[in-house]
Order: sequence, then structure tokens, then C-alpha cells
Amino acid sequence: MNIAIPLYPRFTALDAVGPYTVLAFAPGCTVTFVAAEPGPVLDDRGSLSLAATASYADLPAPDVIVVPGGPGTIEALSDSALLGWIARAHERTRWTTSVCSGSFLLGAAGLLTGRKATSHWGWLDQLAGFGAEPVSERVVIDGKIVTAAGVSSGIDMALTLLAAMSDEETAQSVQLAIEYDPRPPFAAGSPKTAPAGLAEKAMALI
Repeated sequence: MNIAIPLYPRFTALDAVGPYTVLAFAPGCTVTFVAAEPGPVLDDRGSLSLAATASYADLPAPDVIVVPGGPGTIEALSDSALLGWIARAHERTRWTTSVCSGSFLLGAAGLLTGRKATSHWGWLDQLAGFGAEPVSERVVIDGKIVTAAGVSSGIDMALTLLAAMSDEETAQSVQLAIEYDPRPPFAAGSPKTAPAGLAEKAMALI
């Protein structure tokens, strides 16, 4: 199973690394970071880079694509090379997925019209502009398109995806291997449970 994760300037690291870690642990999966050209791509904090080891042309037909989000999504919406690769790859993928605002790139590539999809809570409603039906859920599956909400939900999405493309025991084995047993110290991970007034402070950090 060949899985490709495209990188573009100012992506959010966990959007890419979370699913990468889950899927790279899975038997029979090969995960490759791709970009317009091989080489390092800087994240949204400007202090971490991941190396794309292949170009879009090198991996035109992966079995799965995982599109990360991040502040760089705004500029990436006009990246014809990236959007073209997503659209062409989708024609032959078994699964096309995204994390956070990566769903906007799926939308810009013309893949979300009439489909249910999710994204980070701060921009979820804007998915309607791409013809999608915004859904406030951590992971949303519509056909072969799987979208995840904000950042950390990419781990949940990857485990959900792994169970679908393999089996639940494999997904559970990977979950145990990476000791994914979240016990957050605060009930502030969703605007539904966070203290009043925290949403504006949270959005200011992005």
C-alpha cells in the first residue's frame, strides 16, 4: 500500500506526522512525503522541516493520499501543481484523505462537491464554498474520501482509515504500539467544551 503525504510551505507538522506515524507502523504500508520537488519543506512555525523524498511526478498514482492543513493552505489554494496532482491521483486512489484545512485543498481540487466533509472548527463552515456539506465530527467518511477535523484528529483519522483498509485488529495493534491513549489534562479540546472566551485566544495562535 503506497501512501503519499504532500508537503507545501507552512503546513502544520502534526497534520502530516500524526497520520505518518500511524500508517508507517502498519504492516505492508509505505509512506512517502512528496512535494513539487524533493527536498526540505518548512512548517508553519518556521522551525521544523520535513524532507520530501519524491516529487509529484515520481508518485502519480498512490493508493492513498493524506493532505495536511496549516496556515499555508491559503497560498496552496492557488498551487496548480499541488491541486492538479491531488485531482489526478484521486482518480486512482483507494482512499483520498485530509487533515484540518487540508480538506480545503480537496475542495479546490474539485473533490468535495455534494460530499460531507470536516475541517478545523474555526473554518468548518467555509467548506460550503467548495460545494461540500460541513459536518462537525472528528472524522467524516463519504465514499473513498475521509476528512479529519483539526490537527490532532489526524491520528484518529489514520487509525480509522487503517481499520477500513486492513482490519480493526491491525489498527488496534498500531494504536497500542504507539501507546495512543489520550488523557488530556483539560476539557478544552473543542469549542463545545472549552471555557467561554477561549476560542478567540486559540484562533490567535494559528
